[in-house]
Amino acid sequence: MAAGGDHGSPDSYRSPLASRYASPEMCFVFSDRYKFRTWRQLWLWLAESEQTLGLPITDEQIQEMKSNLDNIDFKMAAEEEKRLRHDVMAHVHTFGMLLGYVGQDYDFVLFFCHGLKILARVISRLADFAKERNLKRVRDDLRFRGVKGTTGTQASFLQLFEGDDHKVEQLDKMVTDKAGFKSHGSQTLLHTDSICTDIRLLANLKEMEEPFEKQQIGSSAMPYKRNPMRSERCCSLARHLMTLVMDPLQTASVQWFERTLDDSANRRICLAEAFLTADTILNTLQNISEGLVVYPKVIERRIRQELPFMATENIIMAMVKAGGSRQDCHEKIRVLSQQAASVVKQEGGDNDLIERIQADAYFSPIHSQLDRLLDPSSFTGRASQQVQRFLEEEVYPLLKPYESVMKVKAELCL
Repeated sequence: MAAGGDHGSPDSYRSPLASRYASPEMCFVFSDRYKFRTWRQLWLWLAESEQTLGLPITDEQIQEMKSNLDNIDFKMAAEEEKRLRHDVMAHVHTFGMLLGYVGQDYDFVLFFCHGLKILARVISRLADFAKERNLKRVRDDLRFRGVKGTTGTQASFLQLFEGDDHKVEQLDKMVTDKAGFKSHGSQTLLHTDSICTDIRLLANLKEMEEPFEKQQIGSSAMPYKRNPMRSERCCSLARHLMTLVMDPLQTASVQWFERTLDDSANRRICLAEAFLTADTILNTLQNISEGLVVYPKVIERRIRQELPFMATENIIMAMVKAGGSRQDCHEKIRVLSQQAASVVKQEGGDNDLIERIQADAYFSPIHSQLDRLLDPSSFTGRASQQVQRFLEEEVYPLLKPYESVMKVKAELCL
């Protein structure tokens, strides 16, 4: 068996990320062919730049490099790496022998080394500037959480300003400015793991389901089950992706002096694994979102069961606006809520909190408002506006440079 294992053989380990999950395009980006071809492209750019700066590299040599970017002798490169114990130099020699330069002399290799030294000096001179720029970027990128309310939808503030969306937005900005921040973000930070965990929990409540193929088997033991296996896969791989950051962090913490090469082996693994994992997660999440099935009747039934508890904040605010004490109202609601919860939990009865509020004279100033206060649509607050604002200010600008890429088929595998 070849050193390192024959990766095309069923007797050798293959990463499930490459063989099962990740897209062909992302797998190609981390393939040997793409990597070594990229090295050659970099060497070509380096040679062209050195020629421009006066080094004795001929136009014929440049053209020969261009013509042989894809002509990679993998067997020769493997033999050179075995001899030299250095993968980059093995491919430099392989490329040089293909072009007829190495073997006659080593000027070609020296040009590369000279170019790399120039790059190293430039990077060194930029170091102080880079440090200062990075600190400024981190400081400027910090987001203030803003004024978002209990669940982040600003529903309570919308209620306070009687539905005036503009005033709620102004309030958020004014508090952010006073706190010394340039911008404000969301109170809730979502990532794939939390999104897919929510989908799994909602699937358990039968409020929604991810796509399920006609012949798909949900469980080998229980035929009726429709496990959210795509969401489970996303959660599993998201945890794997989050752990991969420890490789570079641990390596950076123990590097000797300017740098050693003990980052080389784990970098080969963690960088590729990170991109392949992220690719798999995003493709799977796209598949879930495009085929997600929602059951409004089940949601409506659950809302009816929980709505009285959900409405307590609105009821307290209405009482305060009617002249009541927030503390007194809160205590009244707390006692009545616990009584209603006892009926639900211990007796298996319906949630009767609203009936208890209607029967309590303390709440008589808002009895006529209860239907409005219990309107389910009022609990989403400014969620839809927040999503639209986030898309316009954060997502669309990031996607704009890639619009042409998204419109045409990727050419990486062609």
